[in-house]
Amino acid sequence: MFTGLDSLSPQDLQALRDEAQVSKAWPFEEARKLIARYPNGFPAEGVIFETGYGPSGLPHIGTFGEVVRTTMVRRAFQLLCPGVPTRLIAFSDDMDGMRKVPPHLPNQELLKAALDLPLTVVPDPFGTHSSFGAHNNARLRAFLDSFGFEYEFLSSTDCYKSGRFDATLLKVLANYEKIMAVMLPTLGAERQATYSPFLPVSPTTGKVLQVPITARDEAAGTISYADPDTGETITVPVTGGHCKLQWKVDWAMRWVALGVDYEMAGKDLIDSVKLSSQITRILGAKPPEGFNYELFLDGEGAKISKTKGNGLTIEEWLRYAPPESLAFYMFQQPRAAKKLYLGVIPKAMDDYFQFVAAFPHQSAKEQLGNPAFHVHGGPPPAYAPPVPFALLLNLVAVSGATDAAMLGAYLKRYAPQCEPEADPRLKALIDAAIAFHADHVAPTLKRRAPDAREREALVELEVWLQGHAEADAEAIQFEVYEIGKRYGFEPLRSWFQALYEILLGSSQGPRMGTFFALYGVENSRRLIGEALGEVPA
Repeated sequence: MFTGLDSLSPQDLQALRDEAQVSKAWPFEEARKLIARYPNGFPAEGVIFETGYGPSGLPHIGTFGEVVRTTMVRRAFQLLCPGVPTRLIAFSDDMDGMRKVPPHLPNQELLKAALDLPLTVVPDPFGTHSSFGAHNNARLRAFLDSFGFEYEFLSSTDCYKSGRFDATLLKVLANYEKIMAVMLPTLGAERQATYSPFLPVSPTTGKVLQVPITARDEAAGTISYADPDTGETITVPVTGGHCKLQWKVDWAMRWVALGVDYEMAGKDLIDSVKLSSQITRILGAKPPEGFNYELFLDGEGAKISKTKGNGLTIEEWLRYAPPESLAFYMFQQPRAAKKLYLGVIPKAMDDYFQFVAAFPHQSAKEQLGNPAFHVHGGPPPAYAPPVPFALLLNLVAVSGATDAAMLGAYLKRYAPQCEPEADPRLKALIDAAIAFHADHVAPTLKRRAPDAREREALVELEVWLQGHAEADAEAIQFEVYEIGKRYGFEPLRSWFQALYEILLGSSQGPRMGTFFALYGVENSRRLIGEALGEVPA
C-alpha cells in the first residue's frame, strides 16, 4: 500500500518538501506539532509514535484507522524532517486482567476459570498459542503486516517483567499522593474507597488484583495490601512485573517510559487523555502530541456498537474494495463524524481512483493535499479503471451478469484497450462488483413504471437510439439532456432520477450516456422497451 518517495527526482522531492512547510493537509499540520515540540533540535533517538491495542479482542476496522492515520502523520513528518529517525510502536496491553469472558469465544468454561489472570496467562481458547494474549497479539501483528505497516511491536507483559518500566514505576510510587489527587475526583464514592494506581499481581493465584493499598515504602519500592482470600498482609515490589498500573495511570507511565511523542485517540477518550496528560506532567515529562478523532456512525446515524453489531467489519470492506480505498476513507476529515456502512464503499473506491488519476497533473501544493499521496506515503501508483465501480454495479444490475467473463466482455467492447483477464486490479473490481451486487444491491432494487410524460420521453429516447447505433457516450448524454429539457423536467435531475428508478430500480445512478454506451445501444433500447412493456424493433 505504501509506495514512498523513492520514485521522485531530487528536484520534485525538494518542491514537495518546500510546499509541505505550509500545507494545510491535516497530516502536515500534525507533523508540524512535532517540530514545534523540539525547538532546540530532536533527540538522538528521534521521534516516537504510538498506537495502543487491547488484546482481549481481535483487531478491527478501528485498529486499522488509528494505525493508518498515525502512519500518515509519520510519513508527513519524514518529508518535513528528512534524516530524523522515527519509530511507530504498536503497544499491546496484554498484562491486563481478563475481567469478563467474551461470549463469542470457544471453551467458555476454560476461560471462566481464568478470570482476573493477565491475558498472557489466560489459556488460549483456540489452542494455537501459549495464551489468549499471545493468540490475539499474533493476530494483531498478522493484521498489521498484511497492510505493510512499518512498526515495532511491544508487549505490556514483556515491558513490565523485563524491568523496562521499573524506573518510571518507582516515579509513580514516589508521586502516589499527587496521582491520587488527580484520579479520585473522577471516581464515585465506592470506587474511591478502594482505588489505587497499582494493581498487585497475587504471588499465589497470579491474578491481577483490584484491592486497596494498606502501606507503601518508597525507599524499598514496595506496596502492601490485605490478601482478599486470607486477610494476610502481602508486600510486593512495584517493579519487575509484580504490579500493573490502572490503565489511565498506565497510559501516562508508558508515555514517559517509552518517550512517546505522538499518539492519537478516539473522541470517547478525551477525558482519559486529559487525565493521563496531567499524570505525565506529574512524572516530569511532556505529554505526547496528538488529536482526538471522531467515532464512526452506522447507516442510520447511530453510534457503532459491538453489542448491537451495527458496524462494518474490515473483512466486509476488503471483500469489495482494496485496502487503499479504506485508507482513503480514513484520511478524510478524521475529526468529523462519518457514517461507516456498506453503502459508502463504492463512492470511496471511485473517489480514491479519481484522486490517483488527478495526481500527475497537479502542482506540488495540490499533490500534498491529495488524499492518494497520504494513502501511499508518496506518489500513488498510476492506475485508472476503465469505468467507475458504481457504474459496474449498475451494469451488473441490468445485465444480470453473474460471472467475470460476461462483465468483462461489456467492458472490452466499451474500452477496447482494457484487458479484464490480464489486469488483476480490474479483475478484482469486476469480481467485487458482482459480489457486492449479489450481497447488497439486488435485494433493494425495485423498478417502477413510468408515468405518462416519462413514457413519452422514453419513447423518444428509444427512437433516437435506434437511429444512432454508433453514438458515443458524449453524444448519448447530450441527447438525454435535450429530451429532458423538451419534456419540461424541472429540475432536470428529476428526469435522470426517473431514468434510474424506471430502468435501474434505484434512486441514484450513473452518468446515463456512459451507461448506455457501456451496456450497448441495442441492449439499452431493449431495456427501455421492457420498461415500456414492449420490445423495440
